[in-house]
Amino acid sequence: MIIMQRSNLKITKELSGLVVLLMLLTCMLSPASAQESSSTSLDVDVQKYEPYPAEIGQYVDVWIKVENFRSGQSDDVSIRLVPEYPLSLDSENNAIKNIGILSPGTASVQEYRLYVDENAKPGTASFDVYYRGDSDSTWLKDTFEMKVGSTTFESRGTLELEETTADPGVFTPGDTGTISFTLTNTATQNTITFEGKDYDTNARIQSAFLSGSDNILVTSSEQDAGIIGPGNSVTLTFNVEIPDDTPDGTYYLDLSVLGNSHAYNNNWRVPVTVDSSALKMIPSKPLTLVNGEGKVQFDVANLHQNTLSSVSVRPEAEGVRFSPAEYFIGTMKPDELFTIEFTAVVENEEALTPLNLTAEYRNGFNEHSNTEEIGSFDITEENDGNTTTTAAAFGLVAVAGSSLFVYRKKKQDKIQE
Repeated sequence: MIIMQRSNLKITKELSGLVVLLMLLTCMLSPASAQESSSTSLDVDVQKYEPYPAEIGQYVDVWIKVENFRSGQSDDVSIRLVPEYPLSLDSENNAIKNIGILSPGTASVQEYRLYVDENAKPGTASFDVYYRGDSDSTWLKDTFEMKVGSTTFESRGTLELEETTADPGVFTPGDTGTISFTLTNTATQNTITFEGKDYDTNARIQSAFLSGSDNILVTSSEQDAGIIGPGNSVTLTFNVEIPDDTPDGTYYLDLSVLGNSHAYNNNWRVPVTVDSSALKMIPSKPLTLVNGEGKVQFDVANLHQNTLSSVSVRPEAEGVRFSPAEYFIGTMKPDELFTIEFTAVVENEEALTPLNLTAEYRNGFNEHSNTEEIGSFDITEENDGNTTTTAAAFGLVAVAGSSLFVYRKKKQDKIQE
């Protein structure tokens, strides 16, 4: 018995020691885990840099975007930029920027100024961006590149932005699409003479880059279109995305084109419109069903600024059967209105629910749908035609009988006289 008690006591002590050890390990690992998650919840990207490309022997401004894309809050966010040759900071004191608290779903944009060494060669230069979510966290690193300098050509062709086309023409939040640019070489002859020297009039697109904004994401990389002859054109197409939470409005993207030389580089600001309005559906007459059936009509209006395609409307209400089950309208231009009609038959009045209309449509290649509650049915009961006719017949018989009685009574009175 004594041996068993000692054995149990020994086991209890060992278990207690194990519990204490686990608690210590948890305390030691928890801060490290929290520090790691605080940093890994951050996303760092280069929003843009100007000028594009960076000019040799000149300063270039770089905008770094830091975003907290997870649910946890980062309490003390910092970033540090470390450039590599031929880039250098304007001042080492500006290497670290403290942002502070960054709540979930928020972002901060920090600006740096770098100098491009005068002996640099055209090509690409890289720089590292270190970031962390807390002062006790370890630094994480991302590496980025920028284009430096360009090859200079003596061609004298000049590019002009002739046309900009968006598909869809007006975006809805959540859409994806394309923006296309038609660039034309405005030269009208093959050569020109300047200060006694002949030059060809070719235009070159060494690179073309479309940069987005906080609300418009550009998912295509830079493009190289090569040589464009006099009077010829080329079309460049970039893919874009519109986040779901983008407010309505007009946003501007920057199209930067590297031409024959710095003197022939171009930068254009391109407007992109976002509109969240869609289809509006309202009843064009009361939702009245007589003796459990009737026809219901609705006006469907396109409030969106762009033409919508494949528009269809489907009525839904428990206990009611509709014919047709779905009405296909097709294409609707902005502010266009269609009136549609359904036959409704009540199959189960006890299960009757309010009427909903669901509209499905496309904006470009993007499929959308929206549902609106229209209202409740007004169910009325009326006698049918046969019942009304029978009642009228009984009424005529009663009137005829009354007339006959009066006539006979008058005749009897005359005989008695």
